[in-house]
Amino acid sequence: MVDTPFSPSVPVTGDSAEPRRRGSRKSAGGITLRDVAQLAGVAPITASRALNTPQAVSPKVLQKVREAVERTGYVPNLLAGGLASNKSRLVAVVVPTVIGPVFQGIVHTLTETLAAAGYQVMLGQSGYENSREDALLEAIIGRRPDGVVLTGIMRSPEARKRLLASGIPVVETWDLTPNPIDMLVGFSHEEIGREVARYLHRLGRRQVAVVGGRDERSQRRMNAFAEQAVALGMGMGAADGVPMHGVIAPTTLGQGRSGLVELLQRQPGIDAIFCSSDLLALGVMIEAQARGIAIPQQLAVVGFGDLDFARDLQPQLTTVRIDGTAIGQRAARFIIDRANDIEIAQPVVDVGFSIISRQSA
Repeated sequence: MVDTPFSPSVPVTGDSAEPRRRGSRKSAGGITLRDVAQLAGVAPITASRALNTPQAVSPKVLQKVREAVERTGYVPNLLAGGLASNKSRLVAVVVPTVIGPVFQGIVHTLTETLAAAGYQVMLGQSGYENSREDALLEAIIGRRPDGVVLTGIMRSPEARKRLLASGIPVVETWDLTPNPIDMLVGFSHEEIGREVARYLHRLGRRQVAVVGGRDERSQRRMNAFAEQAVALGMGMGAADGVPMHGVIAPTTLGQGRSGLVELLQRQPGIDAIFCSSDLLALGVMIEAQARGIAIPQQLAVVGFGDLDFARDLQPQLTTVRIDGTAIGQRAARFIIDRANDIEIAQPVVDVGFSIISRQSA
């Protein structure tokens, strides 16, 4: 087994001025009811009535308070008065799916590391289409956890505004962006796609294809792979470049099997497939073997995630490994340090990735 690392020796950072400003968010505190009242031009008790018993105030006052809430992104503190220390000892962790094995490593490490420091994890499932993300985050913010860890980059402007207004430490993971909300531990999905294309090109593969989830992060990996493959002269047998088969996330073994069937109908000469998950790759391998297609002699297969079964297959699965343990440890440390008012010198970290070369490619 050969590891091909692509992690920078020095963590990359975004705008150096912005992270320094973020360092004081915890000590400065978030938007309060008093701030909302001042913006609305009413007393704090009136603003409280407008939020809790709107029928007790006039329509004009209610409108002013609601406009102030909208402008500030304020979320009522559901724990106000319940904890004198204003410390919940809770950290909210948001993942796309609780059944996705690729996220189990980061969730386990976050739970263990935070528990050792006296924190408990509150786990939330946002879904891959972000359909529940805004409502989920509002519920989380309202309970004032001591930190929020997100899987992926926050793309909802409304949720981003509310997180910024809350003053709660936030760690985005599993991606990279030059403009994180607060802190970030991740890797480049685009660079993964490009490097897998280069890897297969070095192996002599030329008629490549993709089976990938339709979620945003998988699509960026797959599109970068296809663009790099075309640039290297791969996949040009197809009229539309690299054949791609999209499936609904979370991905399954069955989708991998049906994906290979569909791709072979479109282009029978495919000699390599990049899958957006190891489960899809396993499905592709099973279908290939059922059809008498030899792996890797006739078809090379590359997955993503390096799940436990990848090394136990026959042939063993070549895949992309993400160090979920490193992401979980760094994210937990960020939350713990911020809660203790420790300055975060390097708030953006790229953990990189590795291509694990095994028998399937």
